[in-house]
Amino acid sequence: MRIGVLTSGGDCAGLNAVIRAVVKRATLGYGWRVFGIRHATHGLLKRPIDAVELTTDSTAGIMTLGGTILGTTNRGDPFAYPGPDGQTVDRSHEIATGYREFGLDALIGIGGDGSLAILRRLAQLGRWNLVGVPKTIDNDVAATEHAVGFHSAVNAATEALDRLHVTAASHSRVMVLEVMGRDAGHIALTAGIAGDADVILIPELPWSLDAVCAKIESRRAQGRMHSLVIVAESVKAPEGEARTYHDAHGNVRYGGIGEVLAREIGQRTKAETRVTVLGHVARGGSPVPLDRVVGSAFGVAAVDLIAEKRFDRMVAWHDRQVVDVPIEEAIATYRAVDPEDTLVHTARGLDICLGS
Repeated sequence: MRIGVLTSGGDCAGLNAVIRAVVKRATLGYGWRVFGIRHATHGLLKRPIDAVELTTDSTAGIMTLGGTILGTTNRGDPFAYPGPDGQTVDRSHEIATGYREFGLDALIGIGGDGSLAILRRLAQLGRWNLVGVPKTIDNDVAATEHAVGFHSAVNAATEALDRLHVTAASHSRVMVLEVMGRDAGHIALTAGIAGDADVILIPELPWSLDAVCAKIESRRAQGRMHSLVIVAESVKAPEGEARTYHDAHGNVRYGGIGEVLAREIGQRTKAETRVTVLGHVARGGSPVPLDRVVGSAFGVAAVDLIAEKRFDRMVAWHDRQVVDVPIEEAIATYRAVDPEDTLVHTARGLDICLGS
């Protein structure tokens, strides 16, 4: 058996733990050969295929490394691939045939809902044997309680809040921390509770500037002259629009709500405010133990699914164990924060302002 493994979409901590587990389970457990496809589906687009054989020796020690040793990309949709003239072309057939040309018997794709959706379309086109592994710092892949990378991102955001506490208290300032999360507020909510934030703003819950400022004023009236605010990047500004910009490739990116919030709070409360944008710091660094464990469990389970010839499935974490679900089910929707979620109730019980 020759199986491939690739990482697709944004990078995160814990990807190498999955790769290592796939290699160990496949080679030591089944005697198969494993090939790492470089830079996601771009590796299958090249001729010869851009891949490297992975062994237990070549993957030794990688579990503690952040990012991915295979490289990744979140650009270049194969069904609408950007051409040199600015037009898009469909190059999906080239990628689909790359799987056969390289002699793969199965492929493990590690990605978020967008990447898994593209991989599934390619698998149907090229009749691949595909197994998916969920990864995203946003933790918004449906059908799984944990996605690889989330807990490491929460750890980075929590550490940032821990550091901001002392400097905020020293200067009696309001510190605003803007974190990633795309359209889900899991990072902000979880880190906000763990990092003892006073205000948590997420896109799933309505908020008002009046409520936020009232919370800060209430703390000052009690002699607590500093406050910490954590906000997800996709939270809408007071006028009702999310803050976005276009990157060099024309893609719309979130960014700027932290600056808006700090400015408005300062003007209304006269408090000295500062803003920190955590950005890609949450993606980097060594994975925390839980991402290493979950990634390892996912990697082993993905190989076992191939051995059982159960394809078009995604491994998932549910009720303290690894299960598997149809990829179609996992990508049908995304997992937002439920307004009735336990952590929402917990935050309110801790007197954390959620914006209303």
